[in-house]
Amino acid sequence: MNDFFSKIKKHYDKQLPFVMYSKPNSRNIFGLLQQNDTLHKIFNYKEKGFVFASFDEKQLILIPENESEILTAEQDETSFDTIEIEDLIFDSDAKTQYEDLVSKGIEAIKNEEFKKVVLSRSEKVNLAEFDFITTFQHLIELYPTTFSYCFFHPEIGFWMGATPEQLLKANGNVFETMALAGTQKATLETDIAWQQKEKDEQQYVTDFIVKRLREVASSVHVTAPYSVKAGSIWHIKTDISGVLNDNSTLEEVIDTLHPTPAVCGLPKKKARTFIIENENYDRTFYTGFLGELNSSFAHNDISSDLFVNLRSMQIQDNNAILYMGCGITKESMPEKEWEESVNKSMTMKRVLRIA
Repeated sequence: MNDFFSKIKKHYDKQLPFVMYSKPNSRNIFGLLQQNDTLHKIFNYKEKGFVFASFDEKQLILIPENESEILTAEQDETSFDTIEIEDLIFDSDAKTQYEDLVSKGIEAIKNEEFKKVVLSRSEKVNLAEFDFITTFQHLIELYPTTFSYCFFHPEIGFWMGATPEQLLKANGNVFETMALAGTQKATLETDIAWQQKEKDEQQYVTDFIVKRLREVASSVHVTAPYSVKAGSIWHIKTDISGVLNDNSTLEEVIDTLHPTPAVCGLPKKKARTFIIENENYDRTFYTGFLGELNSSFAHNDISSDLFVNLRSMQIQDNNAILYMGCGITKESMPEKEWEESVNKSMTMKRVLRIA
């Protein structure tokens, strides 16, 4: 295990591209160490390797399987002291700005411009110290049910995250995906009660995904919604699976699903336009997608395993830029959405040493 991390550390010291990641509920860790600093891109989703895509899909970055050293290791049993942060000090201007943005979104929904929109913000925090290996180990220890990753390319930057949402798992023409919405901070209570606002939001997401998938699939199966915990946050989840049409391509399916209503809104085009016009910052890779593309190194057969880039952060010098967003419906309350975004920021703050 130490050999795994020391190889990655040496690779990063040379400023060469790499990714390391751990899948949900798995003790295995994978690493792809690209042997040059070329910026490879996706052109038709027939490429093999690890994809790192921006929200607007204008940046489709690939770490190619055939130009990388592939490492695997099993996670060691480790324990960390959890950094519990009471976020009592916050930027009042940021709170006002975000609540104003949410109010604008609610107004647009009431005017029937769209049914739902996901509005996000970024937050810069100063780091007292940062070691990406330790931070990654923290992530996989604290959030074992998520897809945890660390991605670096000298032309793209340094990103890390622990996302609870799968975009697509595809093996041949068999696929799996999910609808994930609703957010509730975990308490000591074992019974989770969801408000109508959260149930509606979840249903919007499920209905959209199922409707779109029926255009490219010969069969679609949907489970009943259930509560699932990701770190210190509960969500409502519905599992969706099925069989794609013989003539459907991976590119078509990804285009059908991304961006999901869980990161964009409904209808998708109108919500995305509102986001771009009103968020006042560029999400870049936050709410994009990432994961194995047509890979065979983690399986006996060729398959794709893609996740939505949520609960993520970008590392720049001694700063971490955190990203968090909330699903807005007509029942949303701006102050509650601010609180939800603060709760989501804790996912990354718990693994950082903040100055």
